[in-house]
Amino acid sequence: MAKIWFLEDVNVFGILCPHKLKRYKKKHHFNHYQKQAYIYFQKDEANKVYLIEKGKVKLGYYGEDGEEIIKAILTKGEMFGEKAILGQETHTEFAQSIDHHTTICPVPVRTIQELMRDNHPFSLKIYKFLGLRIKKLERRLELLLFKDTKTRVKEFLKELEDEYGYCCPKTGDTIIKHPYTQKDIASLIGTSRPTLNIIMNELKSDKFIDFNRNEIRIKIE
Repeated sequence: MAKIWFLEDVNVFGILCPHKLKRYKKKHHFNHYQKQAYIYFQKDEANKVYLIEKGKVKLGYYGEDGEEIIKAILTKGEMFGEKAILGQETHTEFAQSIDHHTTICPVPVRTIQELMRDNHPFSLKIYKFLGLRIKKLERRLELLLFKDTKTRVKEFLKELEDEYGYCCPKTGDTIIKHPYTQKDIASLIGTSRPTLNIIMNELKSDKFIDFNRNEIRIKIE
């Protein structure tokens, strides 16, 4: 899947961020959040979409037993709160900064709607993005419900490979430089950090991957 910031070569930040548009610029400001600060809560009014200018944001919700369930962890250039475009009136998840310095560009839904109305090709790309986001979340839910932990780890590595991987010209291995911590990955695939660490080391012993703090290397078969 193409990085969300570009929406297949369309610079979403350049098009959607009101700070870059003359007719909206005077009324626009960025919001800054420290680590663990909430951008919005479940059931808050959904009247904006959000672009991440810097930092990382966690999306999730709390189950009936109070357990935190993570839906996604998003990074620079990605968009969230997008279901407001489809008419959702309140948020069904919370959004929380998980970086020490997160900068968010909030965009009123009415601004998005004006831009979509004035630019039909861009409107189609936005709807395609919404469809891809829903498909990705459905796939992750399917993995959580029906697949064992090792399979979930492998599938997540494939997602990282598609989004952040590039081929090493010397070895042919795929190198993945990604923004997630081990804690982030464990939360996203529904497991604990110790279990994730065990599985990653098993995959390393099997010569499927190699990894360190900064990168993961998918070994060529």
